[in-house]
Amino acid sequence: MGAQAWFYFVPYERDLTKSLETLRQREFKAGRYTPVERFPRFPADPQHQPGAQHASVDAARAAAGASGTRSILDMTRISAKPDFGAVTPLDADELLEAFGTTKPTRDVVEDSDDLFEEIERGQGICLVVYEDDAPAEIYFAGYSYD
Repeated sequence: MGAQAWFYFVPYERDLTKSLETLRQREFKAGRYTPVERFPRFPADPQHQPGAQHASVDAARAAAGASGTRSILDMTRISAKPDFGAVTPLDADELLEAFGTTKPTRDVVEDSDDLFEEIERGQGICLVVYEDDAPAEIYFAGYSYD
């Protein structure tokens, strides 16, 4: 079986660690993770909320086993370098290469398929999305372990 891609847009917040944790808690409470759902759907539908079926994110991750939760729950931290279980912010050079700008808009990000080519299983990336030249959202994307 292959890894499953996951991705989310969340409102912009300067603190990436706080934004990551807020997103993890939101998706956990909504129950949009394996093993509640074998294959969570993306983009996540805010109306679809089967609800958490575990006592904590850590309990959900343990129940998911080696395949992981196939969601942002598998990412536990922000890291300057790619690593398993970590989200790495794209730097200016990577943004320029992927989008031709350091301030990509949501439309540009949604239209890009190239981002996933550089992400390894069990890892994630994030980047700031702009609207009218101002930070508007954060995009988190990655692959499940399996």
